[in-house]
This record gives sequence, structure tokens and C-alpha cells, in this order.
Amino acid sequence: MTGSPGSPGSPGPPARPASDDLVARVAEVLELIRPAVQEDGGDIELVQVTADGTVRIRFLGACVGCPSSEITLREGIARNLRERIPEITEVLAVN
Repeated sequence: MTGSPGSPGSPGPPARPASDDLVARVAEVLELIRPAVQEDGGDIELVQVTADGTVRIRFLGACVGCPSSEITLREGIARNLRERIPEITEVLAVN
């Protein structure tokens, strides 16, 4: 990731971390999704949750470089997080 921790590719102030409760809720949803990702030889890692509702994840294993990872991010991970946690505004994959 280039730039500051505030946003991918652009300079700016570092993002404020989310509350422990929000981080725990995001981690819980990711644990529900993880088995499906692992079934295809990949995995996901929670990198950061910010106070403004941005979630940053990292794809691992077979997900790295997989053309379907963008669909997994958008249709699986982001959709589930937004449905279950209304505070989530954006879900990004980072390197």
C-alpha cells in the first residue's frame, strides 16, 4: 500500500481506529466467511477497521492474484459486512 495508513495511495492523516466493539464484530463476520474462502485454498486477514467504517483486509493463499478475489471481496465479504454491520462504509483489499 502506498501513501499513509489513512487511505490507499493518497497522503493524508492516519485513519482513527475503530472501537474495540466494532473491530470484534467485523472479526466475527469474517470468521463466518473464512471457511468458504479456505475451501478454495485461500484465506483472509483483518488488517484494520477505522472509525469511519472502512475495513481493510488482506487476501492470503490462493486468493492472492486470483481473478475472482475482486468478486469475493465485493459480493461476499463487503456485502456480508454491510448487511450485518451498518456502520461499515467501505471494504478494501490491501497488499
